[in-house]
Amino acid sequence: MKKIIISDTTLCRENGSFSFKEKIEIARHLGRLDVDVIELPAIASAKTDVLLVRTMASFVKAPVLSVAAGADLQSIELAAAALNGAAHPRIRVALSLSPVGMEYTYHKKPEKMLGWIAEAVEAACKTGMEVEFCALDATRAEEAFLKEALAAAIAAGATVFSLCDDAGQMMPDDFAAFAEQTAESAGITVGVHCSNRSGFACAAAALAVRREHVSGVKTSVGGDGVPLETFADMMQNCGSHYRLSDGIRHTELHRVVRQIGWIAAHSGQEKAAVPAASGDGMPAVCLDAKDSREDVIAAVRALGYDLSEEDCARVYEEFLRVASKKQVDVRDLEAIVASTALQVPPTYQLKTYVVNSGNVLSASAQITLTKGEAELSGVCIGEGPVEAAVRALEQIIGRHYELDDFQIHSVTEGTGAVGSALVRLRSGGKLYSGNGISTDIIGAGIRAYINAVNKIVYEEDVQ
Repeated sequence: MKKIIISDTTLCRENGSFSFKEKIEIARHLGRLDVDVIELPAIASAKTDVLLVRTMASFVKAPVLSVAAGADLQSIELAAAALNGAAHPRIRVALSLSPVGMEYTYHKKPEKMLGWIAEAVEAACKTGMEVEFCALDATRAEEAFLKEALAAAIAAGATVFSLCDDAGQMMPDDFAAFAEQTAESAGITVGVHCSNRSGFACAAAALAVRREHVSGVKTSVGGDGVPLETFADMMQNCGSHYRLSDGIRHTELHRVVRQIGWIAAHSGQEKAAVPAASGDGMPAVCLDAKDSREDVIAAVRALGYDLSEEDCARVYEEFLRVASKKQVDVRDLEAIVASTALQVPPTYQLKTYVVNSGNVLSASAQITLTKGEAELSGVCIGEGPVEAAVRALEQIIGRHYELDDFQIHSVTEGTGAVGSALVRLRSGGKLYSGNGISTDIIGAGIRAYINAVNKIVYEEDVQ
């Protein structure tokens, strides 16, 4: 199985800027998703940007942190200073190799550019950090010069090489052939960065990594690069057939992409990084009885639900009942959908559960469900009681569903408070929510999970 290296470029976007807090939040999300590399732009402010990268380095441990450089020697020195202390630092020497780019961006002829490539890569290598040479606008470079540039970068010490199709003018099969032809003589890790201007980015990247010598893809959330969500979904759905895999946590993928997308869409607005209503990157919701049916259903769809007309009518009817007493926020709207939409006869029912957890033993769960006359049991361990319970349920049901969201809230107060759990599962690209209530919060979560699973199973059976 060939491992595809995912380098995310979301924080390098050109059309707008993220705040310091937004950049930190996005880096946390990407780290949680287990991308292989988090790419950052060149250091523009010796004070602010260096502090930003060092802050990220304090919590980004598994992914490589990559900072762009190469315009001059000072950019390399600043990148090295910022990455000092990172667990896996990388300096990314990024230079345009097209005739126009060399002439108007760097004011260099090809001979001078070859000399500068060697000098810049060598200077970056002297820092003791991993060095990537990124060939910008590679598809518009002269073929002979591109090979010379690659050879110069490798000779100077670069251990990673990236080919960029900034123009987005090559068809996917042509780009894959171009990437393979360029990469086969490299002898180092080679990745691709494809523009999505013509809508070919994902296809071009997928065809490229199927070739023997290309093993990396630069992705992004938003922008005109390879869409992270689409490419990762492609790897999950088709990868095993072509013996390709990635290290992305697919159970977190859609939730994390939605969170980053929300941050990007609201960049620069007050409290953009943490929406006040949901706290998880979901669109903020504040509705009241004066809002129309269309407004309410639009908010439901923004949460990711695709409901039938019948379910929409039920949701709006329950919304009006709740809105007559209070304003409806995102938590209320989620609960309304979970309790009213797609109510089905239960395929699975909870009979018993035992969950053990503590600081000196692994969390474990033993759960028994009934399905018709049959009793089905599962026993699993996990990093926590919720994970152990979910694994036991998956063992019983024999299916894995993407856990899109899991929330537990207190309904009443006091030591005997009743907890309400909301679970969102994704199956076939569609969201299903379930809710459960219990004085035991884990029991509430188990009931909510079963409620959501019953909706999935029922809909699959009737199709």
